[in-house]
Amino acid sequence: MKLRQVSDLSDFSRGHWLRELLCRGEEPSHVQSSPDGQHLLLLRKSRPPTLPRVVAFQRHSIAGADLERSWQPPQPALAGLLFLQSPVVLGSWVLAVVWEHGRTEVWHFVVAVGWQLLQTLELCQGVRARVVSVCSQGASLVWCEERPPLGAHSDMSKCAFRFCVCTRALEVGEQGVRLSTVRIVLHNSPEYQVLASPQHVFLVPAAAGFATTSKFLLIWHPEKAEFTITAPSAGFIHSKVLRSSSESDFRKLLLDSVGLLSGFAPLDIHTSSVSNSGGLLLVSTKGSVSIVEPDGTQRHIFDLEGSPLAQGSPVQLKTFGSILACVLAGVLYLVDQNSGRLVEKEALSMKEVHFLESQGEEDGIQLLSQTGIYSFSFSKPEDSSRPEPCLVEMVFEEACRYYQRRSLSSSKLTVEKLKKSGTFQAPVVLAAILQHSLDPKQKPARGLQDTYAKLLSTMSLELQSYMSLELLKTCVVCAPESEVESYCKELVEQEVSRILQSDMDKDNLAYLNSVFASFPKAAWKAIRSCLQLQQNGDGLLVARATPEVWKKVLCQPQLEEVGQNGMVPLFELICASFLRFKPKWLPSFVELTQQYISSSWSYSSKEGPEGRVPMYKRALGVLARKNKHGEAYDEMELELLLCSKRPKAVLQALHLLICLKQWQRVVEVAEKFSKLSPLLNKEIFIILLAEFAQHRELDPYLDRLWPLCPAELTASDILTVVLQHLPHSQEDPVPFSSEGNPLTVGLLKPLLQRVVQRPSVQEMYSDALQSATFPPPTPPREH
Repeated sequence: MKLRQVSDLSDFSRGHWLRELLCRGEEPSHVQSSPDGQHLLLLRKSRPPTLPRVVAFQRHSIAGADLERSWQPPQPALAGLLFLQSPVVLGSWVLAVVWEHGRTEVWHFVVAVGWQLLQTLELCQGVRARVVSVCSQGASLVWCEERPPLGAHSDMSKCAFRFCVCTRALEVGEQGVRLSTVRIVLHNSPEYQVLASPQHVFLVPAAAGFATTSKFLLIWHPEKAEFTITAPSAGFIHSKVLRSSSESDFRKLLLDSVGLLSGFAPLDIHTSSVSNSGGLLLVSTKGSVSIVEPDGTQRHIFDLEGSPLAQGSPVQLKTFGSILACVLAGVLYLVDQNSGRLVEKEALSMKEVHFLESQGEEDGIQLLSQTGIYSFSFSKPEDSSRPEPCLVEMVFEEACRYYQRRSLSSSKLTVEKLKKSGTFQAPVVLAAILQHSLDPKQKPARGLQDTYAKLLSTMSLELQSYMSLELLKTCVVCAPESEVESYCKELVEQEVSRILQSDMDKDNLAYLNSVFASFPKAAWKAIRSCLQLQQNGDGLLVARATPEVWKKVLCQPQLEEVGQNGMVPLFELICASFLRFKPKWLPSFVELTQQYISSSWSYSSKEGPEGRVPMYKRALGVLARKNKHGEAYDEMELELLLCSKRPKAVLQALHLLICLKQWQRVVEVAEKFSKLSPLLNKEIFIILLAEFAQHRELDPYLDRLWPLCPAELTASDILTVVLQHLPHSQEDPVPFSSEGNPLTVGLLKPLLQRVVQRPSVQEMYSDALQSATFPPPTPPREH
């Protein structure tokens, strides 16, 4: 990186005064250049009232009237200096000076004439309104204003939502300047700082805001009339289209998300700024730099060195092409936004610097200091000094974190120390392999030790998967909108397959939860592909997944690993996908899992998944969370109970069918599952016999019911069950009562005859019991 002075400030009008102001020790609180780079505006801090507080300097000594504005309390303070595009003349601009009470001065610079005040306008409609933040988007002004309560002594804590976000278009024409009607974007809101990109407006909670409303950001999309609510660190994103002005109320906007948002931690924001790509740059108090995209997703970029940032310590951010420039405590950091790699770190000799817009140089960085304007340019390295791939740099950064966690030393381990010390060989070896394999110009046997070559052959499949995944990510970023969905499906399938081949730890499980939540349809197709789920010729569901994949699907994490942040195990995620996209397959899938468990673990094994909660109960838990009761819900619950073939589940399904009064299915279930075991047969028959004693619904099915009677039940046992379950009458029984349809002996006669006529247990085994010797003698041994 080379530093080059491009101006000593002598090419500015009143350049000596500009240099004097910068060298006086009173640093400007804000420096801004015009869109064409020909004007420099300085907003000075409160100093002697004799000096102006807003001063404009023209480049190349352009003649004309100067712009100087001053104010003193009790006059309202300045809210913002904004350059707006003029819709009349392409490429022209005007300067809007906005004051806290809403008064707006519109200035225009004319060559050979100088600065001219075009008009003074009132931005706010209310007299008592106060502008707390303002930004410009194209030819429009967007601001957040405070509307104090009517009562002079109102409790301000009860009026937290006394702010609103508004917008007005500034129209400059031959007849003068005028503002369009006020459009309220969001009303009854907390205080926000508004930051505009070309297509979006970011609403960042004010530092002094309430904790309950400082847990998320708002992103307004003017063209779609849509708001995006995002809590970046928690991975929460929710969008809502405002179809009418009544929906622009802050409370109504959050109505669908307030339950989830209340559990999130407050945002950690020290500094915020908008990048040239349209994202929101955020610096946390810990020095972490990240970017929030207009769709609400967050990406970490870089971590600044040093102790946690104090509230008053200034951090300057500016993006130039793909480079993020950051100045903190006299140190300039240049970071590649795409990879997060530190390109350059330079200690500046200047006391204070300010970033300026670079004209004609996308990747050039211009700094304003007391001695002039300086530009940084990058020299492109030759092939011989080819920079390391981003992946190689990430290896060393990850190794630093890994060894730092396990180190007893208090000194911080850096990438430079790791490379020079030679103590840890693992990252050096891995970096050499990656640097060799990721260079397409390298020949296979060139420049790699024999030991490294063996490792490379072992890692070749992993490297191919990585390269194909990176290529797919590039396709997603560069693809047109019509093709993004197909690429996302392929990307999700690769990610799900990769995780199913890795250890199912807490981080991987959380990642899978976010994938299933963000791409439900693609995740469903990916899990079908990974498990190889399909129907055979008989219409039965089959799966050809490997045992390792089955174990990851069926494992149930410890309670402390799930539930706290809404994570659910993989089996539950798959069941929810079945319910959403293919509900008829869910019972068959649960049956498949039980077949695999029975062949892999013993019934009572505590190591297997059945040692904790049965699979059908886990599937029923997913069904219960859907909260959609009805015929389909009852049918699915029945199928899940019956597919388990467990005695308790079968009896529960039988009771559910009785409650639903589906008598034909009751008998069908009884006939099917009575064959599983004599004990279950007895339980089922006693339940149906009790129902038979209470009402006449089962009378049409008695010829199918009586054959189910267990052999060990006697006529006395049957009469006991019937008498115990006869309906109780309020009055004394009357012979030949016309009320209802009571049980008669004639209905029981076929069953009693069947029981009496069949041989008893003793008769069935009489031959064995009447033998001469019981038990039979031991046969003689053969010697």
